[in-house]
Amino acid sequence: MSTLMRAARAAGLAIAAFSLGAPALAAPPSDLSREMIVADPAAPVGGAADGDVTIVAFVDYNCGFCKKSAPALDRVVKDDGKIRLVYKDWPILAESSVYGAKLALAAKYQGRYEAAHRALMALKGGGVQPEKMEAAVAAAGVDMARLKADAASHEKEIVALLKRNDAQARGMLFQGTPVYLVGPLRVAASLDYAGFKDAVAQARARNAGRAP
Repeated sequence: MSTLMRAARAAGLAIAAFSLGAPALAAPPSDLSREMIVADPAAPVGGAADGDVTIVAFVDYNCGFCKKSAPALDRVVKDDGKIRLVYKDWPILAESSVYGAKLALAAKYQGRYEAAHRALMALKGGGVQPEKMEAAVAAAGVDMARLKADAASHEKEIVALLKRNDAQARGMLFQGTPVYLVGPLRVAASLDYAGFKDAVAQARARNAGRAP
């Protein structure tokens, strides 16, 4: 049994082909398309822009399992060198989750989304207070005065992106965070480094028409 399968079974979670479930109510069909899920022009992107495998990460900054997996995901993207990583902030666990998502997305306008994202993922526990989130983002070197100005001036775009992320997650019948779309695979589990490597290898095999 692969590392990926063991991790998913231990968590009681699912690995399946990446596909849409029932349409989310009131969401335009274009928002739920595969293209918009993997290539929304407003979504922050890391890793290799021309990578041969795309990972789409649906996460919440109060999600312990997301935080557990975050360093491993960062490491596999860096070590592999051919992975494109799309960040999908899906704040569903607490009010402060929404605050954290807006902080990170506002940091994008100064090219500091990943710095804010990593700082928020490094905070321990759930139900993190907004003040602690702000302090962590500031400590990561983000210009907070500019962030707050960008959050205000780009509020509509940020809210629209979060609504699209939510519609996409619900349209694919996600039950919670984290969920990782790894190429054609959907992994609803917290993964370690070996698990992510295994998922990427399986995605490449499927993309090449080979059974993993």
